[in-house]
Amino acid sequence: MRVIVVGAGVIGLSCAVRLAESGYDVAVFARDLPLETTSAVAAAIWYPFLSAPEDRVAAWSRAAYEEFSKLAETEPSVRLRQGREYLVDPTPTPSWAGALPDLKRVGSPPPGFKDSWSFTTPVIEMPVYLQYMVKRLEAAGGTLTRAALSALPTAADVVVNAAGLGARLTAGDPTVTPVRGQVLTVEQPGLTEWLIADRNPRDLTYVVPREHDVVIGGTNEPDSWDLSVNPQTAEELLARAVALVPQLRKAKILRHRVGLRPARPAVRCEAVQTGAQRIIHCYGHGGAGVTLSWGCADEVVELVRQTG
Repeated sequence: MRVIVVGAGVIGLSCAVRLAESGYDVAVFARDLPLETTSAVAAAIWYPFLSAPEDRVAAWSRAAYEEFSKLAETEPSVRLRQGREYLVDPTPTPSWAGALPDLKRVGSPPPGFKDSWSFTTPVIEMPVYLQYMVKRLEAAGGTLTRAALSALPTAADVVVNAAGLGARLTAGDPTVTPVRGQVLTVEQPGLTEWLIADRNPRDLTYVVPREHDVVIGGTNEPDSWDLSVNPQTAEELLARAVALVPQLRKAKILRHRVGLRPARPAVRCEAVQTGAQRIIHCYGHGGAGVTLSWGCADEVVELVRQTG
């Protein structure tokens, strides 16, 4: 069976890899190649963010956690790291906590916070991981080609629409909207643990260490298409991070990045019939594309199997 996957971010590649490794003839077409996508900008810590519905997100997240935990044993771009989240107010245990082996409440959060917990979670170095995924796709016989969204080929038994924000065009869906995220990357000063500080809905401070650098974020700006770096925002991001992690004060800034998360009231993962062609939509993952990737990919494979 011939399957076309539209989109080469983490969702599109995860679906394509699962399908190709399941024996399908898979071709990925995308306007942006993997290192040009929002996925490449992501700090990529496993953490459900800006995604719904709650029950499906919890199930997809659990599946992805298990897959990334296995990958961490052999793939250098995936590491399991412990860290803490600080919360402004006392907060119920999240619905996705069941995926975690070691979530626990911890005391003494910094001033301004009233609750905190710690857990171990996958951290994925996306520029390296995306290249690994492309190689894995090609090893399974799949292909990746750049193509304009308005000129996609249609000669396939099934089309998987994983176009992210591009689903506004590919699915005619105006409910998919951008949520702007700005981050900066600094040299690694020896950090091994991540930190998230949930101070307010628009500014989720996070510090995510990788092998050779640290990603600092971030912003949460709905309905913004602005891909330019805001210098004032960059200063604020660094100041908030340094206040919580003083080791970052003298770290050299390496780069600034902006990405547009594909937000939607709920993730769309379903099959529809359009004439003689079956289309499987898988988009609208908000800030949790990495976190939901393998769980959604498994569901897409099952929907393709049902096609025959």
